[in-house]
Amino acid sequence: MPQSPDCLVPDWPAPPGVRALFTTRDGGVSAPPFNSFNLGDHVRDDPLAVAANRARLASLTAPARPVFLQQVHGTGVVRLDRATPDGAEADGCVVQGPGLAATIMVADCLPVLFAHASGQVVAAAHAGWRGLANGVLEATLRALREAAGEGEVVAWLGPCIGPSAFEVGAEVKDAFVLADVEAAPCFRSHGRDGKSLADLPALARRRLQAAGVAQVHGNDGSAAWCTVTQASRFFSHRRDAVPLGSTGRMAACIWIG
Repeated sequence: MPQSPDCLVPDWPAPPGVRALFTTRDGGVSAPPFNSFNLGDHVRDDPLAVAANRARLASLTAPARPVFLQQVHGTGVVRLDRATPDGAEADGCVVQGPGLAATIMVADCLPVLFAHASGQVVAAAHAGWRGLANGVLEATLRALREAAGEGEVVAWLGPCIGPSAFEVGAEVKDAFVLADVEAAPCFRSHGRDGKSLADLPALARRRLQAAGVAQVHGNDGSAAWCTVTQASRFFSHRRDAVPLGSTGRMAACIWIG
């Protein structure tokens, strides 16, 4: 009998009634290399196992329904409603009122959750380096603010590939530093051929603060948050996709309940 899902619950000053969680790899029914709480239906896992795992997630967010997106590393944002099916192409989503859980799947990219001070509007974004550089966080914030109106927004950064593991080429560094020269300290030279180690959470914090989000909580870039190095707790595409053929997906969810 599988154990109950192991989830992180954000420690952040969200408004009353706002709930959130981040799943880990433990507590589902999938067989290796997807063991065990894989939520991705596009990674060659047994569809019946994925469906069972998604049902387990739904029991954790009940009565809110998790809505899964087709994430494309872009900047599209969708406003979810009761009729929204799974599979909408977007990398950010906004929920107003109860009944739905904004849901982002990751296995190295950075999930970012947002809550408006009113407690009536929440949002989630998928921030890999491409989406982050192109403005997915800003686009999600705009959509949230359009739905909620004036008021402060608090953000939470979930686990992602950490700054000791995220080796990138010069094109990634240029995508950030050419637009914001003060982002340069978020990259540390590593090896030859212009490679650097990138601090994805630090880059996200810079973007959020520039967009007017003063309260940013969660991932601080320390080892405990790194999906690559914490193999017993997190799936990691970079760590596992080549040697194991694929890897599972975790989910960050936020809802009003």
